[in-house]
Amino acid sequence: MAKLTDVPGIGKKTLQKLKDIGITTVELLAVTPPEYLASHVDGLGLETARKIVRRARELVGYGIYRADELMREAESLKRLTTGSKALDDLLGGGIEVGNITEIFGRYGVGKSQLCMQLCVNVQLPEDQGGLEGAAYYIDTEGTFSPGRVAQMAKARGLDPKKVLENIFVAPAMTVDEQEYLLRRCDALIKENNVKLIIIDSVIFHFRHEFPGLDMLARRQQALYPHLATLFKLARAFKLAAVITNQVVGVPAQFPVRGDAERPAGGHVLAHIARYRVHIKKGKSGDVRIARLIKSPHLPERETIFRITERGIEDVEEH
Repeated sequence: MAKLTDVPGIGKKTLQKLKDIGITTVELLAVTPPEYLASHVDGLGLETARKIVRRARELVGYGIYRADELMREAESLKRLTTGSKALDDLLGGGIEVGNITEIFGRYGVGKSQLCMQLCVNVQLPEDQGGLEGAAYYIDTEGTFSPGRVAQMAKARGLDPKKVLENIFVAPAMTVDEQEYLLRRCDALIKENNVKLIIIDSVIFHFRHEFPGLDMLARRQQALYPHLATLFKLARAFKLAAVITNQVVGVPAQFPVRGDAERPAGGHVLAHIARYRVHIKKGKSGDVRIARLIKSPHLPERETIFRITERGIEDVEEH
């Protein structure tokens, strides 16, 4: 496995400067814009930065591919089970590795419940829908519950203590802290075999620190690089990335087709999330309706599942 010291052109001084800005792995260096390096590493010119990034990309195997090679790669992508076969089928087999999946809905609908279930499931063997790895959970609203995770783990026949040991929780109280926790996690990912990153919720602090229409442009400008970092991490380390999102209502005087609930975050979130799933409450207390509203190859459709004491389950199981 390649290290930063394997990249030609990186000496001791440059190595330390890269670590100072949170770049500790070849994988992250390979997806870092040279312009960012040149502006954040003292004494590193743009041309040198370009050479270093280019060499890092060669080390991790990035290059030009034939379309049939990309097709084979797409077909071999691993997927993480949600715990519900119906929900997995909606997503084409589960949460896709290497891309961002967005789960949005009203408060209390079960977004965090699904995220905690994924933290358990990611530790399962691959033949059971897991990725045999750990989870990194950036918690912006204080919704992560170790007790609930332990309950879900027991329901899956897993040791709750071991499951909790493989979930790294990072509370974020501000936009700056949220961004920092994501930018500085590449060593954590590599050293602990992290296969799932969750940001729950991705928009909470951005909406509070950039309120109103007059701050909208600044909010979007801050949100984009944050999401771009998540996308790069998902690609570089071949892990699943899941974000939860809040909804905004459409005023009655502006009628729209379909559901009046819209995900917050505007076009920035809409473009970068590969899959977008809207979750609503069903008629029964524990039933949820999941509607896939964006996918590169799957039709818009919906299914139902349950959130029980055991966690995320299919309706047929009851």
